[in-house]
Amino acid sequence: MDDILFSRRRAERFAQLLDEANGARRHHVRSRVDAQLAPLVAVGQRLSVDPPAVEVNPEFRTGLRAMLLATAEREGLGTAPAASEAATTTTRGRLLPAVTARRARARGAILVGIAAGAIAVSGISAASENAVPGDALYGMKRSTERAQLALASSDISRGQLFLDFARTRLGEAAKMRGDRIGYSAVLDDMDADTRQGVRLLTSAAVQRAEPGSLDTLNTFVASQRRAVSGLLDGSTRADRERTQRSLLLLDDIRERSDSLRAAIACGLPAPTTSDTLGPDPKACPGSR
Repeated sequence: MDDILFSRRRAERFAQLLDEANGARRHHVRSRVDAQLAPLVAVGQRLSVDPPAVEVNPEFRTGLRAMLLATAEREGLGTAPAASEAATTTTRGRLLPAVTARRARARGAILVGIAAGAIAVSGISAASENAVPGDALYGMKRSTERAQLALASSDISRGQLFLDFARTRLGEAAKMRGDRIGYSAVLDDMDADTRQGVRLLTSAAVQRAEPGSLDTLNTFVASQRRAVSGLLDGSTRADRERTQRSLLLLDDIRERSDSLRAAIACGLPAPTTSDTLGPDPKACPGSR
């Protein structure tokens, strides 16, 4: 509770300092966190005076708008009170301390700050697209991926995103060949993203009893296998051995996809067992 209260007071004080920096009336009370917040206030001033010129990805803009609208709705920002509540609100408003109004303004300022900050960060995100492990912007690249997952609307969308990330890891691996540790680590991440995506898509196929998600999976496996096989050319023995493990995983995924497709076609009940690739079906009666 103390941490929550302290964080809220910091947010309120940050909103006050931003107001003061932009010409609002200065508060005589000073806080012990002012020194800590000063660098952030300076950044806020620079952003307001000279906002960065960035192009926002349309998908990012759509996702951000949806997130902000959901937050505004949850917080009750911008909604008028019902007629039955108007009188109560008016009476209560005269009794509330002035700090309540400041908190409301602080909440709005924080929401706007999140939007402005997210849009500014999107420019850095675009610059990080070609980053590889060890680059300064690689952490931003992975954070952007996590944000995409958070904004995904369904398990199928998340599954497809994980497969996209696996393709991205493959491109990074191509640049890391010769660095045995770095190359192996990137392929580990690629295989982890692949398994996550496969598990989501195979689970969706079983839940819906239709193979549409498996078609997506098979397309991915075919293209990804060709690309991963290309890493074998001119690679060291250690890199080849590690690459073969990723190829075996793709073969296992295709086999699982075919088994699930057959199980759906012959009307088997949903599998009760699963593993890292999702549901593990039984063979159809009469099949070898």
